[in-house]
Amino acid sequence: MHAFKFDPVTLPANAPAFRKEIREFLARELPHVPAERRTNCWAVFDAEFSRKLGARGWIGMVWPKRYGGHERAALERYVLLEELLAAGAPVGAHWIADRQSGPNLLRYGSEEQRQKYLPGMARGEILCCIGMSEPGAGSDLAAVRTRAEKLPDGRWRINGQKIWTSNAQHSQLMIALVRTGTLDEKNRHAGLSQFLLELRTPGIRIQPIVDLVGHPGFNEVFFDDVVVGPECLLGAAGEGWRQVTSELSLERSGPERYLSSFALFVELLRLAGRVDSEALRHAVGRLSAELWTLRQMSLSVAGQLAAGEDPMLAAAIVKDLGNTFEQSLPAIVQSLLGEDIRLEDDSDLARTLALLLQTSPSFSLRGGTREVMRGIVARGLGLR
Repeated sequence: MHAFKFDPVTLPANAPAFRKEIREFLARELPHVPAERRTNCWAVFDAEFSRKLGARGWIGMVWPKRYGGHERAALERYVLLEELLAAGAPVGAHWIADRQSGPNLLRYGSEEQRQKYLPGMARGEILCCIGMSEPGAGSDLAAVRTRAEKLPDGRWRINGQKIWTSNAQHSQLMIALVRTGTLDEKNRHAGLSQFLLELRTPGIRIQPIVDLVGHPGFNEVFFDDVVVGPECLLGAAGEGWRQVTSELSLERSGPERYLSSFALFVELLRLAGRVDSEALRHAVGRLSAELWTLRQMSLSVAGQLAAGEDPMLAAAIVKDLGNTFEQSLPAIVQSLLGEDIRLEDDSDLARTLALLLQTSPSFSLRGGTREVMRGIVARGLGLR
């Protein structure tokens, strides 16, 4: 049984100066971003902006220099993420590569794989997507059925399907979790492996899924007799479950898990500065306290990851509480303002609120559903 661990973390001494540098860059590059476009910005695709960040050394910040990285402190990277997300910067193009695909390669990849892909990721030129969820096995990764069969010549033939794959239509590379062994209901975590799949490989077909607000961010990816060489296996065959759970700790605890609705909070603050309302002031106070608590918890997990720990339990609770905050915020704002806000209005507040009321229900699905997160927490506490 494990206990929660959220020890305080001190940011580097250069954090204030680094924040100033980031804000000056953003003021130049993104002078007029509509409020609603600042929501959920880590899913907003802008390849040109990502390349600009890469040119400044702001992708792969903590990676070794020999792979195109910059060997900066992990908590400096956290400061960068906070500033980018708070400003609503369109970081979706490189987000997956920087957050988890690159670190996964550093941890489990061969030297050849690292040299081939990491420098391009750090420049913002090699964009990645995640091949985990499947129809009928969304957050139950142990139920994946996409299969890789080893051929007599050492190559692998892959057949199956992935779904809800963000930005696959724009990406060059997917790290896919597939089954290389027989599904054993007594040990469903066995027989899984990860593969590095270049999406231009023959037999891979990508079909966009348009969401409620007309955005084609999600995709289905089909694998029809896709044949790849042995060099595409990431790590060891059969070790996919261990590798993917380690990867998910990187995915679940960052500031994006509570800042997706931050643009709406900013607009609420602007309103509070103009309107004399005790109820509004109290709501802002409660929300500020909750936001800051989530920030400190997320920062603590970042510190644990930087120390080489695997804070799976803490990451799960940050994701669950963070998703609850960013999903509940639109409903709180709508309830607070009542008839004083009309969703069809053209104000920044109304447009941002209208968009988030439609999109925020999905925030607790990505990276594992709320039920999966609470199952991890319950198991870690010895409750199941």
